[in-house]
Amino acid sequence: MDHNLQIMVLVVLAVVAGIGAQVLASVLRLPSIVLLLTVGIGFGPSGLGWLHPQLLGDGLEVLVPLCVALILFEGGLTLELQRSEAEVTRSIRNLVTIGAVITLVGATLAAHWSGEFPWPIAVLYGSLVVVTGPTVVGPLLRQVGAERKLGAILEGEGILIDPLGAILAVVVLNLVLNHDLDPWSGLISLGTRLGVGTLIGWIAGWGLSWFLRQAQFLSDELRNLLVLASVWGTFTLSQVLVSESGLMTAVMLGITLRWAEIPGERVLRRFKGQLSTLAISVLFVLLAADLSVSSMVALGWGGLVTVLCLMFIVRPLSVFVSTWNSGLRWQQKAFLAWIAPRGIVAASVASLFSISLTNGGINGGDAIKALVFLTILLTVFGQGLTAKLWANFLQVRAHGNSGVIIVGCNPLGRLLGQLLHQWGEPVVMIDSNPTYCHQAQAEGLTVFVSSALNSEVLRQAGIENLGTFLAITSNPEVNRVLSQRIREEFDPPRVLAAFSRVNQSSNDITELSQGIEAALSQSLNVKDWNEYITADSIRLGEVTLTAERLEMQLAHLLALVKSEKLLPLLWIRQETVRVVQGDVEFQAGDQIVYLLHTPKPDFLLPSPVTRPLEIKTVLANAHLSFVEPKT
Repeated sequence: MDHNLQIMVLVVLAVVAGIGAQVLASVLRLPSIVLLLTVGIGFGPSGLGWLHPQLLGDGLEVLVPLCVALILFEGGLTLELQRSEAEVTRSIRNLVTIGAVITLVGATLAAHWSGEFPWPIAVLYGSLVVVTGPTVVGPLLRQVGAERKLGAILEGEGILIDPLGAILAVVVLNLVLNHDLDPWSGLISLGTRLGVGTLIGWIAGWGLSWFLRQAQFLSDELRNLLVLASVWGTFTLSQVLVSESGLMTAVMLGITLRWAEIPGERVLRRFKGQLSTLAISVLFVLLAADLSVSSMVALGWGGLVTVLCLMFIVRPLSVFVSTWNSGLRWQQKAFLAWIAPRGIVAASVASLFSISLTNGGINGGDAIKALVFLTILLTVFGQGLTAKLWANFLQVRAHGNSGVIIVGCNPLGRLLGQLLHQWGEPVVMIDSNPTYCHQAQAEGLTVFVSSALNSEVLRQAGIENLGTFLAITSNPEVNRVLSQRIREEFDPPRVLAAFSRVNQSSNDITELSQGIEAALSQSLNVKDWNEYITADSIRLGEVTLTAERLEMQLAHLLALVKSEKLLPLLWIRQETVRVVQGDVEFQAGDQIVYLLHTPKPDFLLPSPVTRPLEIKTVLANAHLSFVEPKT
């Protein structure tokens, strides 16, 4: 077969195998890297012999850094440090500094004493496994449904430690190749690469964000391609100025664009997420295919013990020291200690180092690559397949029946958010209106300024862990489309939408009833109630239904709701709070929190206000008497 045709078949087969593995992993609900590694090894020379990455020659050494840069940029673009709690930010900072040092030292000692590697190669292994795998951690956490705080820590650690670990490994490699293990020169080299990479990424990020704000004439497609060109352009510039500083540049560029909140960010993140998935799929398959299984077997028990020491001694020690006095429970720390799968950066850098060591005339290139891949296999398979069981045992999974995502930061949506927050429910609000979002943030609510059609934002908001999705914008049609989309894509336990069933055709009602409930009332007009709240012509109250008066209370409630004078908001049953559904059947003992419209004469109406509605004292005291106005 012609050489060019062989390369084409190799690339196409890698793409098909990688994407096929991703699809199968989604169907089987397994971490995708598990199948990517399995397919890569199975199709490589150690398996069926269909994939021979060595055909790419030096092209593999060019392809790997460019793909890794794209993956790290996408990670930086999705990082949410500015919205993280203080203890989360502190834990991430400690893990990428103190934790990285503990991992480097611990893995080095394990490789030297257990694996019997010489000190230079042992230090190189320690630097390679400092990184974790954010591209593995993200899908794993979504399947496990771990608490959002733990997810933020693990993903933040992975995104920030990848470039740091990769640069550290390059510095160690240069010292090994030069037969000079001077720590001081190594620290200077590390600091230089991190500093140059950070500076170039920051300057390029702010410059690019400024241009994108001015260039309103660009289409979304051209914006995405411009950003892609900027990523690879700044990565290459950084590499030319200071070798191996480009990875830090890629991450910092992504973080800066995220902070700058550029226009069209939702479309950009989706595009970069797709490219990142493609890069991960192809790279893992090619790198795994290039792995010799016999070289892993040749490591013997020493290699296995080295990896087990990393998993069961070094990682727990790193986590418990880094999270000391963090406020995390011991169960949360134990979960963090178990979840540290290595991913694409470790595999990529180890593969390149194997080539560099061989070209430098130093033995151990194949052995260290085999040990790193053994680490990847054991951490991914061991931790990936047991993470849900461990999370259940430690009770650190997010409760699927609690918490609410509210789409619509209008006055009614914010009022509901405050009420739920007062009752201790996790509340996340989403809106594309910056003014409404700033008001919600001022009221202490967690807010995402974005379209609710952005799947990535919904995942970050916790759609896969929270129990209720509520669309309560002023547009009933938008609420309908959003609720149907969420039901189809995420299928949360409860989907509520603010729309009126009055004057709806039977076909529309049937369509809306497929797992979607009317929020608050069957005839809700969000716009009217927003105006009532803004004009301060409402009263917040609470009533407890009693068995003796249940029938009369329900009849009176229904009459007031139909006359649109009263709007039920929440109902509490056995200390569980829920947003009212339009067709909910109340029982004796239920508490109902409601809004009552109390019109004022024109001369008493206040001017429109933007202050938050004062509701805290109402819920702090609770048990208000039920006001029954004359009808």
